[in-house]
Amino acid sequence: MTYFYGLLNLSLWQYIVVTLVLMHVTVICITLYLHRTAAHSALELHPIAAHFFRFWLWFATATVTKEWVAIHRKHHSTSDTEADPHSPQVYGLKKVLTQGYELYKKESKNQETLSRYGHGTPDDWLERHIYTPHSSLGIAILFVVDLVLFGVPGIVIWAIQMMTQPVLAAGIINGLGHYVGYRNFETSDASTNVMPWGIIAGGEELHNNHHAFGASAKLSVRKYEFDIGWMYIRALQFVKLAKPRRVIPKLEQNKFSKDIDVSTLTAIITHRFHLLKQYGEMVIQPIVRHQMSKDKERRQLWRQAKAWLSRADEQHIDAQSRKSLQTLLSSCNELDVVYQFKLRLQNIWTKAVNNNAELVQQLKQWCVDAEKAGIQTLRQFSLQLATLSIAKE
Repeated sequence: MTYFYGLLNLSLWQYIVVTLVLMHVTVICITLYLHRTAAHSALELHPIAAHFFRFWLWFATATVTKEWVAIHRKHHSTSDTEADPHSPQVYGLKKVLTQGYELYKKESKNQETLSRYGHGTPDDWLERHIYTPHSSLGIAILFVVDLVLFGVPGIVIWAIQMMTQPVLAAGIINGLGHYVGYRNFETSDASTNVMPWGIIAGGEELHNNHHAFGASAKLSVRKYEFDIGWMYIRALQFVKLAKPRRVIPKLEQNKFSKDIDVSTLTAIITHRFHLLKQYGEMVIQPIVRHQMSKDKERRQLWRQAKAWLSRADEQHIDAQSRKSLQTLLSSCNELDVVYQFKLRLQNIWTKAVNNNAELVQQLKQWCVDAEKAGIQTLRQFSLQLATLSIAKE
């Protein structure tokens, strides 16, 4: 029986704890090394920590860093469009949840993706001679190690370890993280925060936050949100094994309005997705709710319009819905006015100009026009913009 239970001969609860710990180590390696360090350069890891994470991912998941990074960067570049490698908005939620890993493997064979998005990933001797060409060797060694240490139950432990990335990363985060949940930021994609406590998937549950600030090493934003990955980063920082390069800059609201300047412009551009969500809540939704109470026959259509009108763009709205939206706008002048102001505001931060003075002047004019429009909620929002700045560290 000793051989059946392996060298460690653990109890049932010990097997469960060991399995959960091993899965958690894999999750932390994915979020800290592959995601925040390799893909987004938001975190700088000491070579000792970086190589442990890289080794563990080869050993426990057969992941090739360049492939994972390239596919993830392409996902950000093409989020929720036909070119996105794993969008539930394109493939459907069921397919991404159940076949997310297959979608990942298919895209990993796309040499154009690897060439375009895989730059800056490790290219040392180990990567060229072991990790990339023999990516399956690690999990084969892991199978033997699990069998020797844990006996026959080790086969189950190994199988669960193999499911960690396909289920949690390729399935749940890529699937649910673009389908259900709440949004702090009105990004141009369909990303959501699956839940406010990022524990199971290492903080990746805060997916909408990440899409709004992709280069931030910290994924939590609200006071009630928790990013366990950030907790580990702080611990590694304490022992000099990690250094965050960037975090989400805090938005500061002064008590009184000030003259709109470059600092105001910087704050608005930096937090544009948050302000867009606020615009929807403060300016658009009150008008829509009023129309819903008046026009009960089209109540469902107005309810849908609340989401449509607040979005960063209309790429996810089908032709029929876009036609219905135009009908609603034409039937309510006040709503059409605030919608056009929203488009004007977005145009300020999407313009590719090098002259900040020109953008500041456009922002000032936007606020002047908003105050003259005669819509109280729009005026309040414009006054709020003049109080914003980036908080000093």
